[in-house]
Amino acid sequence: MSIEIQHDEAAKKYYAVVDGQESVCEYGVAGDKTLNFWHTYVPPALRGRGIAEQLVHQALEDARDRGYKVIPSCWYVRLYVDRHPQLQDVLAGK
Repeated sequence: MSIEIQHDEAAKKYYAVVDGQESVCEYGVAGDKTLNFWHTYVPPALRGRGIAEQLVHQALEDARDRGYKVIPSCWYVRLYVDRHPQLQDVLAGK
C-alpha cells in the first residue's frame, strides 16, 4: 500500500491521511541542523498496513536530503534506523 505523505514544517510533522484518519511522525528542532523525531502514531484501525514505516522512511530521507541530522527519540524511529543500516549516516553524532 503506497500512501501520500505530506510535510507540515510549521507543525513539525510528516503525516498521511488514510481512510479519513491521520497518521503522524512528529519532530522538533534539537539544534543547528538537527531534528529530534520524538513521536510516531498510527490510529489502531490502520495499524499493520506499513503506514508508520512509510512515514518514518520519508521523514528520514527528507532530513538527509535537506542536510539535517536526526535524534531518534521515538522507539519506532530508532527501530527503523536499526533495521536499515544504510540510514545510520543521518543520525546525530555519526
